[in-house]
Amino acid sequence: MTEPTAPMSEEVAEKEAARLIHDAYQPTHYRDDSPLPAVGSTPPVPQPGRPPMSQKAVDASTVMLSASIATIPPGAITVGVMLASGYADPVVIGMICAAPAAVAVPILAIAKLIRGAKPEPEVHQHFHGPVTHQTTHTKTNGVWARTNNRH
Repeated sequence: MTEPTAPMSEEVAEKEAARLIHDAYQPTHYRDDSPLPAVGSTPPVPQPGRPPMSQKAVDASTVMLSASIATIPPGAITVGVMLASGYADPVVIGMICAAPAAVAVPILAIAKLIRGAKPEPEVHQHFHGPVTHQTTHTKTNGVWARTNNRH
């Protein structure tokens, strides 16, 4: 708890009020107009979200995500009709729900084999000046998110 201070005189209070009003109307930001360096001193760092990919890979993943969402309504309608009609057989519903995974697993396995057949291109990076590289591993668990970062 702070100790009470002596009251200000009228003249001191007016000067302090004028100073506070003047400070309130002063800009509170600074714009640095100095030119940015053409080449930075540290390597680029991947940002949160989708990992860095080529434009072709971004286009392909967007198409895959969109197509996967398009399979949900027909399956949901089929299951709803079966349940409403009273002819819902758990085996048939299981086959309807498992069919996309049953088709996707072999396709993904073949794609992995094809991808593994060609060697990764060699990447050479040259840096001039001091470079700091820091990797942060993030793990989030639970219904209420708790993030533990370790360097």
